Amino acid sequence: MPLRLHDTLERRQIDFEPIDPDGPVTFYTCGPTVYDYAHIGNFRSFLNADVLRRTLEFLGHEVRHVMNITDVGHMTDDAVADGGGEDKMAVAGKRLQEAKKSGGLPEGVELDPNDPNAIADFYADAFIEDARILGLGVVEDALKDPALMPRPTRWIPQMIALIERLIEGDHAYVGGDGAVYFSVSSFPAYGRLSGNTVDALRSGEGGRVSSTNQAAKRHPADFLLWKPDPSHLMRWSSPWGEGYPGWHLECSAMAQGLLAASDGPHAGQIDLHSGGEDNIFPHHECEIAQSCAASGGERFARHWFHTRHLVVEGEKMSKSGGNFFTVRDILARGVTPAALRLELVRTHYRQNANFTMQGLRDCGRMVDRWCRLRDRLVEGRVVPGDGPGPLESALPGFEEAVSDDLNLARAIGVLNEAVNASRLEDDAESGSSERAAAELAALVRMDGILGVLERNVVRSAPDEDDLATEIEAKIAARTDAKAGKDWAAADAIRDELTAMGIAIKDGPDGTTWTRIVE
Repeated sequence: MPLRLHDTLERRQIDFEPIDPDGPVTFYTCGPTVYDYAHIGNFRSFLNADVLRRTLEFLGHEVRHVMNITDVGHMTDDAVADGGGEDKMAVAGKRLQEAKKSGGLPEGVELDPNDPNAIADFYADAFIEDARILGLGVVEDALKDPALMPRPTRWIPQMIALIERLIEGDHAYVGGDGAVYFSVSSFPAYGRLSGNTVDALRSGEGGRVSSTNQAAKRHPADFLLWKPDPSHLMRWSSPWGEGYPGWHLECSAMAQGLLAASDGPHAGQIDLHSGGEDNIFPHHECEIAQSCAASGGERFARHWFHTRHLVVEGEKMSKSGGNFFTVRDILARGVTPAALRLELVRTHYRQNANFTMQGLRDCGRMVDRWCRLRDRLVEGRVVPGDGPGPLESALPGFEEAVSDDLNLARAIGVLNEAVNASRLEDDAESGSSERAAAELAALVRMDGILGVLERNVVRSAPDEDDLATEIEAKIAARTDAKAGKDWAAADAIRDELTAMGIAIKDGPDGTTWTRIVE
């Protein structure tokens, strides 16, 4: 069954057809800028890219997936694409400097706030840890092949070579301020992805025209490729002076260098490029222009895949609004990685998603049901019958749903119907072990896209070990109180745990606890 996938450039669903039917699908994802912890809105985009990659593999494709980690050139005024504002690594340095002065750095962290490379490494490691917990396949791949998660600071020579090709082809020039700019007038297709036409940009529309340096450029929409600045935090030698690259340049250099053919009819072209909706303009628009201009091709990516925004409890996420969450913020509440992953991907990627605590609880309960069924199937317990069981029978419908532009809501509905049909009372007669094995295989295959069954565990940060010890001690004291029929003491301990944000549940195997999700 072919994958029907919406293409941002074409503005319609089209059949996914890889450049090389016999080779791996070449897939590039715009990754994080490591100047802070990635928030759950960032991860929605990364996880949807992961779902797409898993779907391609589900449908029989081999995938070579690359995701960058941006550690240079990303400025606070990215919206104007002129290299204006402050380097975000410098902003991170100031924030960490204040944290160091106030004792706000995480315990055990020794970090020089004046060292941009140390800052990047710190936040990159944090991102990788969060991404592994949530099951991003590209991160696991990169443990074996680090080239799959490249960093721009290690690709400066390739970026300089790309600029030189663009200058030689009259697609770039040195402006009046000594900086190198891409000439949008040399690329007639500029604006096709976003709808921001050159004429509109000339008149100041599209949010990308800076009034500070227009005199240095031939056209207001021309965007930065290299900015000479010998005083900048991070800088390198170049034919145009010591300085740093424009933010957009990195992805073209790395995507084409790691994924695209260097010659032939598809030179410089990749199969898939993904990112968040906010990447469409100016970032991806600029990527297309400079990539196609350098390679001479008509397209950079055959398919453009963009995830829409995430809101929290119906409101835009913001620190001032108190609804800004990182992955570790959510997991610290006792939420399983499985529930968080499912909550972030179950709304269609082309719809704005509303992240809610109730949604987390619903996802947690849903995954719990799937895991209980899995455990029962592992034990060999399954509904009796002839022919395929409910899960095996659900596979075609599940495949049809995910092949329809990653319709996960419908796919999850198909799975839940099969789970409902698989109910088996504890004292009921069970089916054959062969039937159980086939049903388990079907469930695991569907989870290959969802990626939740192995992540349904509560994770505690290392610095919470003492708290966990205290909780276990209180539970033990409550157990002793119940054994002595001191019900008032047992109830008092339960109330203490509730006040600590801990919910307890008594069962045949003892008492378990989780954090209360508010």
